[in-house]
Amino acid sequence: MSLLTGEEGFIPAREVRITPVAQPAAQRMSDIYQLAKAQTCAQLIEQLEARGETAETLGPRALREEIEQVISSRSRRGQMALNSAERLLLIEDVEDEVAGMGPLAPLLRDPGVDDIIVNGPGHVYAERGGLLEKVETRFRDDAHLMNIIQRIVGPIGRRVDEASPYVDARLADGSRVNIVIPPVALDGPTLSIRKFRLQSMTIEDCVAGQVMSADMAAYLSAAVRSRLNILICGGTGAGKTTLLNMLSTFIGDRERLITIEDAAELQLRQSHVVRLETRPPTVDGSREVSSRELVRNALRMRPDRIILGEVRGVEAVEMLQAMSTGHDGSMATLHGNSPRDAFARLEMLLGFAGVQSDVRAIRRFIANSVHVVVQLQRLSNGSRRVMSVSEVTGLEGEAYSLNELFAFQEQPALSGLGEFQTLSPRPFFAGRLRDYRGNRPC
Repeated sequence: MSLLTGEEGFIPAREVRITPVAQPAAQRMSDIYQLAKAQTCAQLIEQLEARGETAETLGPRALREEIEQVISSRSRRGQMALNSAERLLLIEDVEDEVAGMGPLAPLLRDPGVDDIIVNGPGHVYAERGGLLEKVETRFRDDAHLMNIIQRIVGPIGRRVDEASPYVDARLADGSRVNIVIPPVALDGPTLSIRKFRLQSMTIEDCVAGQVMSADMAAYLSAAVRSRLNILICGGTGAGKTTLLNMLSTFIGDRERLITIEDAAELQLRQSHVVRLETRPPTVDGSREVSSRELVRNALRMRPDRIILGEVRGVEAVEMLQAMSTGHDGSMATLHGNSPRDAFARLEMLLGFAGVQSDVRAIRRFIANSVHVVVQLQRLSNGSRRVMSVSEVTGLEGEAYSLNELFAFQEQPALSGLGEFQTLSPRPFFAGRLRDYRGNRPC
């Protein structure tokens, strides 16, 4: 049995509720544990400051030894009594608190976690295998959460406060982070982290994981090598950037590639790659650098292909112009729930950019620029699937003409189960496809 006791303002022994040693992480949810951790951190920092040291100057090994000494000292004074599992948990949490990301650190270290979502201090969620679940960890209060938020944005030169209550940024390890705080967030600070995966998926991984069929993989690999312009569309978290990363592996090593992203996530393996990243206005007065400016500049850099991480604004004009004027093989992602939704969104973005023309002319411009549309979706069971692969064959009247080659048929509805189907026996771009065998990756 273990106790967290206290005196002189410490934790009263009579309030202690013991959690099973088999599940020590559950203890992180209790106010008792949170207070004990806070008091241990305060004593540790006080001792370090008295010697003119910090957690950073100590180094990991010396810091851990210092934490163990503080916990042992508090135990001898009767302020806490821990079993071995709880002691190790507290050492780890205090170490994360003074030198890391606090309660987020175990989730950031967990390779099975893809996304981390914090809705206020007491509600932390993690996505594993496409499914979101509440985890047994928490922040002490809003002030504790804000302290970790400032620790996140400080090293990357960003700020978040009442004057700038939200921020979208990239962490040092490549993970994407979005933060919203009061007064915009009514129920307390919120935090979303999409973790960066160092090891990208291969097309064999996609087929083995039933993200796509072998026929889809064979066609898409041939389409990339044959320099067809590809638009990948889908909802948030559907896997658009992951698929774009995977398709880029079929680009030749001798081609000059320019990538443009809001937060750099692509991991192109070719030797001749120029990576560009947008920049919001900074606190020191530096102006914003938009995707549109970067696409315009990229056209002057003699690219063989331009890869745009996400089309979300007026840069759609320059991207489509690049696709239709000598930069075949370019690729981009776009939010859309179907190929036709994606085209409607492109039309809207062209309107935002001031393109004034009749509907047929705008649609002809889009149809001449985009050759293949790949639709991704995250299903109800958390799995991700390529729902369709369609070729853009032109216009019929004022409507887009699509040749849907492959599709995933979900049966029963909302089950996440189903099968891949080949719908069209011959690709419209068959004459341009190189080494396409039609039944397996080339």
